[in-house]
Amino acid sequence: MHVLFFLLILLAFPVLEIWLLILLADLYVWGLLVYLVVVALLGLRLIRDEKQLIIGRFAQTLAAGGTPAKVLFGSARNLIAGVFLLIPGVVTDFFAVLLLLIPSPKPVIGQQETSRGFAGQSASQGREAANDNVIEGEFRRED
Repeated sequence: MHVLFFLLILLAFPVLEIWLLILLADLYVWGLLVYLVVVALLGLRLIRDEKQLIIGRFAQTLAAGGTPAKVLFGSARNLIAGVFLLIPGVVTDFFAVLLLLIPSPKPVIGQQETSRGFAGQSASQGREAANDNVIEGEFRRED
């Protein structure tokens, strides 16, 4: 039963897209063509930009100690929206806009600003150590 319902939705989707395109082409002949070309170019641009930016975002999130799942979710969402914009049709463009309107997770950047100092640094953290080979920590001597 679920498979049949899923197949009906898959078959109805292209029929709905074509039907809407025919109705809109009857009303806005050249306007629809310009719209489809502009939206397809925007989708292509979105895919290209996301492809170039994903590695930088991923590295920045890992360096800041964040989870890479947020970056992957945001990038996958933008890539899917770009593919939806490339497909000619009004319904797929609507779904692409819905995907792009989902707020992206904010990147985690180290520490937040506190009353102790800028970006969470205390007064001792702002200065460099005289001896960089010293590892701070607690120890216990066992004889």
